[in-house]
Amino acid sequence: MTEDYVPDVAPDNILDNLRTAVVCLDDSLRVTYLNTASEMLFGVSARHCQKEVFDRALPYLADHRSRLTHALTEGAAYTDRELQLVAGDGEALIVDCTVTPFTQRDGRAALLLEFLSLDRQLRISRDDQMRVQNLANREMIRGLAHEIKNPLGGLRGAAQLLEREIGDAALTEFTAVIIREADRLQNLVDDMLGPRRPPDKTPINIHEPLEHVRALITTELPADVRLIRDYDPSIPEIPADREQLIQIFFNLVGNAVTALGGSGDILLRTRTQRLFTIGGIQHRLVSRVDVIDNGPGIPKDLLPRIFHPMVSSRAEGSGMGLPIAQYLVHLHDGLIECESRPGQTVFSVFLPMEAAHG
Repeated sequence: MTEDYVPDVAPDNILDNLRTAVVCLDDSLRVTYLNTASEMLFGVSARHCQKEVFDRALPYLADHRSRLTHALTEGAAYTDRELQLVAGDGEALIVDCTVTPFTQRDGRAALLLEFLSLDRQLRISRDDQMRVQNLANREMIRGLAHEIKNPLGGLRGAAQLLEREIGDAALTEFTAVIIREADRLQNLVDDMLGPRRPPDKTPINIHEPLEHVRALITTELPADVRLIRDYDPSIPEIPADREQLIQIFFNLVGNAVTALGGSGDILLRTRTQRLFTIGGIQHRLVSRVDVIDNGPGIPKDLLPRIFHPMVSSRAEGSGMGLPIAQYLVHLHDGLIECESRPGQTVFSVFLPMEAAHG
């Protein structure tokens, strides 16, 4: 007699490692199953959705009751390409959706819903373009810095020699201006080049540099600005350079404080995210740090260029804080993203926690 084959991996575990979001509905259109990709796509918890009517559990599907009912009663499968799913005032999800009727073991009808997020593919493509643009910007900056620093050093040296030869104190004020402005330009060029050493990565709790930045910012925080924490204490240590993480988060939180203009909330949130692709490499697990403010938002025309050097929405801004933060994140094989609308701006930093799997 041949023994029954028993798989080594539970079906649920297999489905939870799919990139495709999978949802099962019973004959009353109640949710019976959600995999991990569905939780991430719709921003819900599988535990809270169990046995809940689909449009209450998944508001993004509320407008599709008639089609789902027809598929269930008629046994008619269908596929929608580039379908826009909207819930309330939130941003639309763009997905390819396939609905397949099937019969459960007890003979009752059910539906299998599959969602492939096109947002994810667009994001990966956009991130790859951003990384290539960042490398091109840095090469341009290096060349520009070289062309500036050489004559700048000669200019400063000539001003110092001239200062020694001039006996009139009133005239040396002009040479002092030349030297001071040369030093300022030198510092600006150094800022543009960013750190000159690779990150010294050691295991670190992501909340330690965040708390350090929070303590620094709190000392000069306006009275009407609140700094709120929403940490996931279960996040394991990640390999990172502490000082460079502090610089990343200090730039992001400092920008949020400035954007609020003296009144509002800043939320520091940490989470983990599974099966996340960065630079064409899929990571099993990444840590995610969100810096969220409820300020006026970033102008739409500026949003695509905020990580470019010398781009700033403030007249007094240098436009180097975000490019440097992006560069430091890339040194950690990570990714930084921004989403903004009036009333909410989110900067998200993704840092790998495990070895990558291509």
